[in-house]
Amino acid sequence: MSEYNFIEIEKKWQAYWRANRSFETLENTTLPKFYALDMFPYPSGAGLHVGHPLGYIASDIVSRYKRHQGFNVLHPMGFDSFGLPAEQYAVQTGQHPKDTTKENIARYKEQLDNLGFSFDWEREVWTSEPEYYRWTQWIFLQLFDCWYDHSIQKARRIAELEVIFEKEGTIGIHCAKADESKLYSALEWNLLTRKEKDLALLDYRLAFISEQLVNWCPELGTVLANDEVINGLSERGGYPVERKQMKQWSLRITAYAERLLTGLDNLEWQDSLKEMQRNWIGKSVGCSLKFKVENLALELEVFTTRIDTAFGVTYLSLAPEHELIAQLTTLEQEKKVLEYVAFAKNRSERERLADVKTVSGVFTGAYAINPLNGKKVPIWVADYVLAGYGTGVVMAVPSSDERDYKFATHFGLEVIHVQTGDKTDITKEDFDAKAGTMINSGFLDGLSVKAAIQKAIGFVESNNLGKSKVNFRIRDAVFSRQRYWGEPIPIYYVDGVPYPMKTEDLPLILPEISDFKPTETGEPPLGRAKNWVTKEGNPIELNTMPGWAGSSWYFLRYMDPKNTGEFVSKKSLDYWQNIDLYLGGAEHATGHLLYSRFWNKFLFDLGLVPDQEVFKKLVNQGMIQGRSNFVFRVIVEKSKVKNPVFISKNWIDKLNIDNASEDFFSILSNKLKSVFYDFNEDWGFQTIPIHVDVNIVNNDILDIEAFKNWREEYKNAEFILEDGSLYSNLNTKNSNYVCSFEVEKMSKSKYNVVNPDTIVAKYGADTLRMYEMFLGPLEQSKPWNTNGIDGVYKFLRKFWRLVYSDTGEYLVTETKASDKEMKVLHTTIKKISDDIERLSLNTSISNFMICVNELTTLKTTSKEVLEPLLVLLSPFAPHFTEELWSKLGHNYSISRVSWPKFEASFLVESAFDYPISINGKVRDKMSFPLDKNTKEIESEVLSNEIVKKWLEGNAPKKVIIVPGKIVNIVV
Repeated sequence: MSEYNFIEIEKKWQAYWRANRSFETLENTTLPKFYALDMFPYPSGAGLHVGHPLGYIASDIVSRYKRHQGFNVLHPMGFDSFGLPAEQYAVQTGQHPKDTTKENIARYKEQLDNLGFSFDWEREVWTSEPEYYRWTQWIFLQLFDCWYDHSIQKARRIAELEVIFEKEGTIGIHCAKADESKLYSALEWNLLTRKEKDLALLDYRLAFISEQLVNWCPELGTVLANDEVINGLSERGGYPVERKQMKQWSLRITAYAERLLTGLDNLEWQDSLKEMQRNWIGKSVGCSLKFKVENLALELEVFTTRIDTAFGVTYLSLAPEHELIAQLTTLEQEKKVLEYVAFAKNRSERERLADVKTVSGVFTGAYAINPLNGKKVPIWVADYVLAGYGTGVVMAVPSSDERDYKFATHFGLEVIHVQTGDKTDITKEDFDAKAGTMINSGFLDGLSVKAAIQKAIGFVESNNLGKSKVNFRIRDAVFSRQRYWGEPIPIYYVDGVPYPMKTEDLPLILPEISDFKPTETGEPPLGRAKNWVTKEGNPIELNTMPGWAGSSWYFLRYMDPKNTGEFVSKKSLDYWQNIDLYLGGAEHATGHLLYSRFWNKFLFDLGLVPDQEVFKKLVNQGMIQGRSNFVFRVIVEKSKVKNPVFISKNWIDKLNIDNASEDFFSILSNKLKSVFYDFNEDWGFQTIPIHVDVNIVNNDILDIEAFKNWREEYKNAEFILEDGSLYSNLNTKNSNYVCSFEVEKMSKSKYNVVNPDTIVAKYGADTLRMYEMFLGPLEQSKPWNTNGIDGVYKFLRKFWRLVYSDTGEYLVTETKASDKEMKVLHTTIKKISDDIERLSLNTSISNFMICVNELTTLKTTSKEVLEPLLVLLSPFAPHFTEELWSKLGHNYSISRVSWPKFEASFLVESAFDYPISINGKVRDKMSFPLDKNTKEIESEVLSNEIVKKWLEGNAPKKVIIVPGKIVNIVV
C-alpha cells in the first residue's frame, strides 16, 4: 500500500492489536510500573461525542510513551454501569436496565476501539456485574463493622469497641458518633439486651442508619444527591425536588474530614482542584455557645469562629428544618412560620447559598438570652442557614457579616458595632480591613481580636456556656437510593435491627423484576421482588447503593480483576501501589474524588491497601466546547407564504450595521419579494437565529439539501444566498448559504454535538487524535472547530511523502543521515520527550509539523532519521506509524520499540552559514567550520565566483570577519 488509505490501515492494525493482545498488561514485577487511568465513564445511550475522548487520548499518549520507555503499563478501561439514567429509561420503555446497559457499553467499546486506544480490555470491569459488586458489598460490610477512633485517627473493628464498653462504658470515648446524648456506664452497658446493644452500636458504625434531611424527588421515587438537584428540580428529567426527613443509610465520611484535608498537601493536583476540596470539607476552628430560650426549658447551641463578636448579636436565625421550630413558635406567628418553612426547606442548599440577593425570613415570636451580656434577642427562621452545617443555628452579628447585615436592615433589626465606630453599610471586607480593638463588648473592650477570642473562650468554658470546637462543612454521605438499578445493600433485618450478611453469601444478586417503579405503598422497587428474604426468612434491605459506590474503588480492582478470593491480592497492591496519572473532568472534584479518597483511607486503616492516597497525580482536562451554527429565518408577519425562508449571514451582518443605508433595505426588499410574492415594502420583518445540526455544515457553509431533509418542516424551505441569488431546486451553483457560529457547551439541544465516528470516517482516527491535542493546552477548555482539522490531516500525508512519493515510489534509503538531518531529529526527540512529560501535548503537534517541514526541505530519505521519528510519533498516531514501520521492513509492532535516545552532541553546531555582505548588502552564503581561522575564510570567500562578480575586478578595501556571525566586504 503506497497510498495513505487510513480506512484500511486503521482496520488492519486494530485487528492486529486484538489478535496479538498487544496491550495486555504484563505480570512482570521486575519491570518498573506505570499506572495510567481515565475516570470511569458512564455508558449513556448517546455514545461518545468528540469532547469525551480528549482525556483518553492524552492518557493513551502517555501510556504508549511509557511502554516505549520500558515500563510495565497498566492502562485499563471499564464502565460505571449502575445508575439512574438506565433505570429511568427502563421505566419509560419497559426494557430491562441490564439490556440497555449492555447495548450502550458495546457501542462505547466500538467507538473507543475505533480511536486506537491501547486499553487492556482483559482487565475490563463493570460495576453492574455481580462478580464486581460482590466486593463493593464486601467493602460496605467492612464499613458497617468498624468505628472511628479519633484518639488514634483510625478505623477500628466494632468488636474492639464492645470490649471497651464492657470495661469502661461509653462515656469519654473519643470517637465519631451520631447521637452524643446516649451515654452508658460500664454497668449500664452490660445490663442492656443484645438487641439494645446492637441498636446502640449503630450510632458508632461507619455505615449507619439515621434520620437525614434529604432531597426527595417524588416523580423519580428516589433520594438525590445535592449535585443532582438544580434550581429545585432534578438534573435528570427536571422534576420537582422537596426536602424531607427520611431514614437513610449513611457513610461517616465526616470522621475522615481532617485526614482528607491534610492529605491534599502531598498530592500533585491542580491548585484549583485542591482548593475546591478544601472548601467542600470546610474546616472551621471556633467555639460553641449556648443561648437559653426565654420562658422555655430549651437551649439553642451555635457554632462560631468569632466568639469575640458575641456582644454584637442582635438576633438568632434558625434553619427552616430545625427540629425546635415548632416548640419555639408562638401562636401569633404559627401560620406565618409554617408557610415560610414549607417554602424555604424545599429549596436546595445550592440555591439557598447562592441566592445572596434575596432576603427572606420569619420571626418565631420567641426570644433567646445572650449568655455573655444577658440581652434578649429575637429568634428568626432564615433559609440562608443550613441544617447540616454547625448546629443549624446562627448567632447573627450584622456589624461583621454582610448577609446578617442585609437581613437585619431589611427587617429593621438592631446593628451593634463591636469593632467599628461608624454606622455605614459595611461588608465583611470592610470589617476585616477596619478590624482593631473591641468596642461595645463588655469585658472584651479594648482587646485585640486575637486576645478577645482567647478571653471569650476561657469565659465560656469556665462558665459551662460552651466549649472550643473544630467544625467541618462536609456532611456524612447519604448512601441509600430508592432505586432498582444499583448494588443491593447486603443487610437483613431481625425485629427492625439491621445485621450484615455473611461474606460467603455474597454477592447478594439484584433480583429480577419487571416493573422498576416504587411500589404502590411507596416502597423502593425492590419491594416488588419475590422472596427478597434471607434463607432464614428475614427481610433484606430494599434500598440500593448510590451510583458512586462502585466507582469509589474501581481503580483497585483493575490491579487484580479476575481474583475470586479477595478484592485485590496483596501481591498486586504491593506492585501497583497507586495511580501515577489520573485524568478526568473537574466536575468530579467534590464527589467521586472525596468518596474515593475516603474509601481508600478506610481500607488503609484496615491494612488492606498500601497507601492512604491512591491518586498521586491528577489532571483535569478542559472541556471541548461545541461550535454551534445558526441559520436565519425571515419572519414577515403579514405574508401568506407558508414555506420557511432563510437568509445568508452576509445579509444579517449588513442588517446589524447601525447605519445600514436605505439602498440596502431597498435591495433586501427586492430579495424578499422573490420568496414572499405578496411582500410589501412597508411591512416589517425580523430574522430569527435557529440552531442547525453542525454535521450538515462544512466550514460554515450549509448543505442545503441535507438541511431540507433534516426536518420535515424545512423540506420546502427557500434560501437567499450570500450573493443575493435564490436557491431553488439546485439551480444555483455559484453561491452558498453561510451560517453564523457561536461557541457553547456541546449539547444535543444545540445540535452542536460532533460524533467522532463521522470525523474518523472522513479523516481517520490518527488525525482526530492529533487534532484534539492540537486544539490547545490539555487543562484548558477550547472550542471544537472542524474547520481546522484539515491541517493535521495534511501533516500526516506530508509525513507519508517522506516514505512514498506522489507516484508511489518507495523513497527510504540506507544512506547515512547528514548532520543537519540528525540535528532536526534530536531536536525533535528532546522536544517531544519534554512535551509528553509535561503533558504539553498541543506543542508536540506543532513540533512534529516543524520537524517534517524541515526534513521535507532537506529531502530526507535516510532510515536512520525516519525510524526513530516514527517511534516518536507512534503514541500520537499509532495506526499510521505501525503501517510505515512495517513498510520500513519490520515484522513486529512499533508499540514496544525503545524510545529514541537524545544525543545532545547533535545539537552542537560544527559549522556556520556565513552571510557574505558586500558594501552592506548580503549577496551570498558560505558554510565554514566554526574552528576555521579567519585568513582561510577570507581566501575562500574572495575566490568565490559570486563574490568576484560583485567585486567587478576591484580589490576590497577591507574584509571584516566576525566568527560565527558574518563576513563583510567593503569595496
